[in-house]
Amino acid sequence: MTTLIINIKELLQVRETAKAKVSGAEMAILSTIKNAFLVIEDNLIADFGAMENLPPIHADKTIDATGKMVLPSWCDSHTHIVYAGNREQEFVDRINGLTYEEIANRGGGILNSAKKLNETTEEEIYQQSRARLEEVMRLGTGAVEIKSGYGLTVDGELKILRVIQRLAQNYPITIKATFLGAHAFPLEYKENHKGYIDLIINEMLPEITKNKLADFIDVFCETGYYSVEETQQIMEAGIQFGLKPKIHVNQFNSIGGIQAGIKYNALSVDHLEVMKPVDIEALKNTETMPVALPSCSYFLSIPYTPAREMIAAGLPLALATDYNPGSTPSGNMNFVVATACIKMKMTPEEAINAATINGAYAMGISKTHGSITIGKKANLIITKPIPSYYQIPYAFGSNLIDTVLIEGEIIS
Repeated sequence: MTTLIINIKELLQVRETAKAKVSGAEMAILSTIKNAFLVIEDNLIADFGAMENLPPIHADKTIDATGKMVLPSWCDSHTHIVYAGNREQEFVDRINGLTYEEIANRGGGILNSAKKLNETTEEEIYQQSRARLEEVMRLGTGAVEIKSGYGLTVDGELKILRVIQRLAQNYPITIKATFLGAHAFPLEYKENHKGYIDLIINEMLPEITKNKLADFIDVFCETGYYSVEETQQIMEAGIQFGLKPKIHVNQFNSIGGIQAGIKYNALSVDHLEVMKPVDIEALKNTETMPVALPSCSYFLSIPYTPAREMIAAGLPLALATDYNPGSTPSGNMNFVVATACIKMKMTPEEAINAATINGAYAMGISKTHGSITIGKKANLIITKPIPSYYQIPYAFGSNLIDTVLIEGEIIS
């Protein structure tokens, strides 16, 4: 099937040849074509250019995008969409003065979500997660990474990963699965870290590998959670089972997690709210993508990733939602892009690059997603008529999306 989009006011993130990522000053450059067309053959981008160069095409469907922008769909490289219930009481607790750490220390936080998940059937978890996934698709996300980590038992972690696998089978959106058994220590292992790590390595990882349930392995490397040494042990084991590391680091403290991630060639290091000069220096000239989660900072009222310092140092940066029940109950990438501009002082060009091409890199899918390039997936956002793409972060509370296409099909 051939779909033709014509009269596009501006076609954003145009890359004649596929590019893996953009870094430093290059992040401020967003290649575009004004008054453009785009051709989709089945589920792939087949051609694009200026309207004046539109060749004769017999299209099965034509979309007139007069006054509208077209850009690649968002690539959300860090989410925890598969969970049970919610943690709205903890939201109120924080309003009343408790910190995230205090809530966790009294059995809330991740352990609260783990209890709920292990008490909920797999079918019910699928139905809840399905609704969240459909919502983020309508908000323009065309590729998403989803982590486990709210099971903290062999059965619970496998349950989450099976739900992720089922979502990937039933929806056109590209989904990458991450095993995050090392999200916290269950209460029964609070004083026996070695026992739980042994459970991850000797029982969870073999089952996950046997059933091909994950692409990546993750660890929450943070004071009060997993030490650098424990993180390295788990990353090492994951690599032996064929899983590439992506790790949580520097959310509340800088303890050497970034350096550990780089040592094990992590695809990404995520959070980065607390960055020392030594952390920024360590990331230079590596293949590891730094990922910022600004809506988490917004929700928890913690510092934002220092984007300006990192970009000035020549680093790349990706943006993701961190969609989860405790610290970011939202998968709205449009809000993430806006918050990056408003609170992290990223330019609209930098933020769009971070949420598309660099987000794709942080999921290992930059060959197929993240830019308008011939041969890539036809995953697109068509905006409502807007004066310029600056409107996307500027009008942060408005839904500016008219149409979303994933794999060349309109998402209703």
